[in-house]
Formats: sequence, C-alpha cells, structure tokens
Amino acid sequence: MLDIKWILANPELFDAAMERRRVDCRAADIVALNRARLDYDNQLQDISTQRNRNAETIGLRKRNKENADDLILLGSQLKAQADELLRQVPPVHALNALLQSLPNVLDESVPEGADETANQIVGQYRLDQPLEQGRPHFEISKNMDFETAGKISGSRFVVLKGNIAKLERALGQFMLDFHTENHGYMEVNVPVLVNTETLYGTGQLPKFEEDLYRVGDKWLIPTAEVPLTNLAANAIAETGDTQRYTALSNCFRSEAGAAGRDVRGMLRQHQFNKVELVSIVREEQAQPEFLRTVGCAGKILEMLDLPYRVMDLCAGDTGFSAKHTYDIEVWLPGQNAFREISSISWCGDFQARRMNARYRDEQGDVKFFHTINGSGLAVGRTLIAVLENFTDEFGWFHIPTVLQRYLGNVEVMGI
Repeated sequence: MLDIKWILANPELFDAAMERRRVDCRAADIVALNRARLDYDNQLQDISTQRNRNAETIGLRKRNKENADDLILLGSQLKAQADELLRQVPPVHALNALLQSLPNVLDESVPEGADETANQIVGQYRLDQPLEQGRPHFEISKNMDFETAGKISGSRFVVLKGNIAKLERALGQFMLDFHTENHGYMEVNVPVLVNTETLYGTGQLPKFEEDLYRVGDKWLIPTAEVPLTNLAANAIAETGDTQRYTALSNCFRSEAGAAGRDVRGMLRQHQFNKVELVSIVREEQAQPEFLRTVGCAGKILEMLDLPYRVMDLCAGDTGFSAKHTYDIEVWLPGQNAFREISSISWCGDFQARRMNARYRDEQGDVKFFHTINGSGLAVGRTLIAVLENFTDEFGWFHIPTVLQRYLGNVEVMGI
C-alpha cells in the first residue's frame, strides 16, 4: 500500500506515477476523500465532546438537586446525531478501498511502454550460439499423463510417472540445495493454505481474487512468496538484518485470465511446483539485493546449461505490487520461443506497509522493510526446458551434470 502522507506531500509525483501505470486516479481524489474522512472524524469527536460535557453538567445539577430536563433532552439529541453519523458509511472506508486498489510506484529506471513488446533485454546466456528447434515436451515422453490427470482433476493437471517424476523431484532438490548452500537462503517448509490477511499483505487480495482457489475460509497459495514474505508480518524486528528464505512448494492458480493460452502440455497448469526466493531487507540494501536475486535465479539455468535472456519489464507489464521487475526467459526448442521461467520483483515497502513488517534501526526509529521475491525456479517449466534441450532423436535424455547425483549418477536415461 502507498503511504498517504507521501501522496499528500507529493501530489505531482503521485499523479505522474499513476499516469505511468495507466491508473485513473489523481492526488486530488485522495485529498478529497481524506478531507471527507477528517470532517467525519471531527464531527464525531465534536459530538462526543459535547455529550461528555453535557453528561458532566447533568451530574452537577442532579447533585445540586436542580432540574436537568433540558440537558437530558440535549443528550438525547446528541446521541441521535452520533447514531446517524455511525449509520453512514465512514469516508475512511472509501479512502482505504482506493488506497488498497492502487499499484506500487515504479522505479524511475523502469522502461516506458504499454505492454510486453516494450520490454528490454538486459542480460543473456548462451545466445552467442544457434538456438535449436525440437519436439515439444508433451511429445517426448508418454510418462506425462494428461489424460489420466483430466479424469482425476480436470484440464490443466498432469500425472508424472517413472523417470519423469524422478527428474521433476531432482530439479526441485537441486534448486533448494544450490540456493541454501551457495546463496545464503534459509530453507522453509510453508503452509499451502493461508488466511485472507496473509494474501492481502502481499497484494494478491483483493485485486486478484479470481486467480485464486478458496477452500472454506482459507486460500491455496499461488506462490510461496505469500507465506515466506509474511514471516515478517505484524512485527518489529530488533534489527534490520537481511532475511533470505527459500521454499519448494505446490502452487495453485486458477488462470482465470488465461483462457485458450498454452492449453497443451505443462506450461500453464492449475497446480505446479516452484522454488521461491524471498528477501526482506532495509531500503538501502534493496536494489543490490534485487539484482543479486536475479543472479541467483539465472545461475540455476547456467548450471543446467540452458540458454536464457533477462528482460527488464516496462511500465505497462510490471505487476501490481512491484516497483521493478526482471523476467528470466528460457529457450524452449519445442515452442521455438523464449518463455518466462522466473519473475523477480523488488516491491519497495509496498508489501511491508500492507502487512506491517518493520524493524528498529540503530537510532531506535521504526521503519518498514523492503521486500524482494522471485522464482528460483519454476520447477515444471525447468523440467520442460531440460527435456526439450537435452533429449536426443532416439528418445534418450542426457542428464545435465549437476543433476546426475540426484538420479543415480548416470549420464543418460530413458524418459
């Protein structure tokens, strides 16, 4: 959530920020709602003060055995005024609803543009070599069973069997081991069911409710970013020391806005596994940590020797909670295209304000953390990438060196 004090103090900057986001809201709207809120609060406070004074005077008259009927009538009138105000929808509700709907302010370095066509390539790996084309993953192996999954659960689910299942497990384990052993992340096993407050904290609610699955009064997580970032929620850390967390979890997305896209294969599933990276840091450490996280995710692809590129997302393609986002796109021979495999976002203090995640600095001042999150990586899409890049024409899968210790120390296996 944006800081209303900053909006009121910097109306021109706010207006420019919302214009970049193509959001139809200006500082004047915030000022008007805030003035209405103050007027409402002042009216309630004024009536409360009058009622207190009136009650004191009534008590004084009664102690002096004087008539207080006029003041008792006034008290009834003041109560009726207060009740009438309380029956109205307080302006603070409208103000809060508007503030909750506003996206994060973009970093100045974010490229201009309305959609993904304006995104810019800022990094790459193995793109100095010809990019091969090949068979799509769903034609490589019969051990990806979409038909049975459809009978069990419906479309956009898959049952993995045999060596494919082992490979998927090996990829997740490799990613966790690499990030904890080499990048300083603490492994965390997180719940996949969370409450509404938790999803509000990271910005999924209320804006993206249609993309989520609800189970009773809980929600299935769309990403482990949600529980990991909320480890700092509603607390004041005694220091602003950097916190780095990673988790391998099931993730669940309804894909409500993706009808007709990537319907074949594993590219866009309702349930998938992902290794998430989350950092909770001081403001001055945030941008270097953001770039560091991009490097951590990219290193996984380099260890697997997969071609990829890093895209700097433009203003129109940057997510609701993000201040700045880099996408990592891996080469998929079966699609003859680059596809996103990780999205790394620096959220500034936007999420921390929503979840009240703070720390105490050396001077004793309480400040909001900055948060960074990203995939390190999406396991299913990494599975697709290695299958399409390293399965030969005879159907043998040539195991990347870093995965061999997880798969019986062999170099090739049937898939």
